[in-house]
Amino acid sequence: MIYILANRNRLMTRCIVVMTVIWVTLSTSSADALEDDSTRNRFLILDARIIASVENAKLSLGIVKKHKANPLFGEDKQWEKRFDNLYGNVIYDKEDKIYKCWYSPFIVDRSAKGMTLKERDSKKYGPGPGREMAICYATSKDGIVWEKPELGLVEYKGNKANNIIWRKPHGAGIFKDYHDSDPNRRYKMIKQGVAVSFSADGIKWSKEIRLKDIGRIAGDTHNNAFWDPESKKYVGITRTRGRRGREVTRLESDDFVRWKNTGVVLEAQDKGRQPYAMPVFCHGGVYIGLVALFGHEDRTRSGLAWSPDTKVWHHIQHGTDLIPNSEKKLEYDYGCIYPCAYPVFLKDEIRLYYGGSDYKHGGWRTGNLSLATLRPDGFAGYEQELTDKPAVITTTVIPYAGQEIRVSADVDRGGSIKVSIIDDKRQDVATARTVSKTVTDGRLKWKTKISTDKVRLKFEINKAKLYSFSYAE
Repeated sequence: MIYILANRNRLMTRCIVVMTVIWVTLSTSSADALEDDSTRNRFLILDARIIASVENAKLSLGIVKKHKANPLFGEDKQWEKRFDNLYGNVIYDKEDKIYKCWYSPFIVDRSAKGMTLKERDSKKYGPGPGREMAICYATSKDGIVWEKPELGLVEYKGNKANNIIWRKPHGAGIFKDYHDSDPNRRYKMIKQGVAVSFSADGIKWSKEIRLKDIGRIAGDTHNNAFWDPESKKYVGITRTRGRRGREVTRLESDDFVRWKNTGVVLEAQDKGRQPYAMPVFCHGGVYIGLVALFGHEDRTRSGLAWSPDTKVWHHIQHGTDLIPNSEKKLEYDYGCIYPCAYPVFLKDEIRLYYGGSDYKHGGWRTGNLSLATLRPDGFAGYEQELTDKPAVITTTVIPYAGQEIRVSADVDRGGSIKVSIIDDKRQDVATARTVSKTVTDGRLKWKTKISTDKVRLKFEINKAKLYSFSYAE
């Protein structure tokens, strides 16, 4: 087990270094700077590999908050006929010190703008003749107020004064790749077909390269990809269809040009919640998937999954929405929620951008870019199952070299988390002062000195929710 966890720690460190598109140091006035995490070993409680036993405890999703400025932007340009699923890709670019968003509206289609609920219900929606998608580009200084610059690249109805960077591509996933040393391949795209493309600036793109020998994959979804530091390969996430409908399929590549289809990695547990798309990223030594789930009532909801290796995936609290849809018809995210790739991690919050729409998936709807936030490390945590006694979480044996131990947790009024180090006989060998308030990377203060090269932690949780613990020098 120590060997497994040592490998996991290396994966965690590599994720932090390589996935700079996510772990960024912000210097804008709108966001506090993240502290350097390269010397810390971070353990998310949702990672089943580090949990030895649970008593009276349940793992549940974190609580998101929808931003008061929602929707952040909508279909306000003449070429934005229908956002549909948006297929948004959002990063904070630490080099350019700006937020960037690539999104994909239908620029030729029938629009639902201005239609009442009665009008939408009285006539079945159908795509217009010559329906066409495009990739558009937006920027923001603070991630809240967005601009759609006139790029002068692509003609629309005889005019290039628009923010379109490419007509035709469908379901494009775009990311900035700090792993590749070639500046002309700094930005990478994977899209329906399946095909890939490269760019030096994220705006002007190379001619697409269509993938061969990967089987029949339509990829008519939000495709996405990233560099995986553990396997030293690029991993692509797309969609196929199986016995229960939509399913998630994994691809891998050494060079982002020659790809291998490694098979289906996530199926629907029921036809009412079929995985439509799943942006994937690395955080805290695990891989996390933001799943868009299509089904009941012709609406799309969001869920959460985790994986130790991008190949085997586990739903967390399946059937519960990560970002709840509004239940009011024609509200901005009543119909569909499609998580964007990728989250943006700030010091005090995780930003989950998403594409929302105000009505049903197959109906007349208008779309938007919106934002939900989580507390740091707040994807999922353990809390009490029965409230009359504490939840008890015991970890596996974890290598320890004298580092400071910290925890992140929400603690309700009158609640507490007691942390102990226990031996093989589950006897306390060291106990920390009780955590009695909500903390993010809160330092544990030990009543006695810790003298061991490995630890097994026991958490006793009362009216609280534990998300993670970490080491710091």
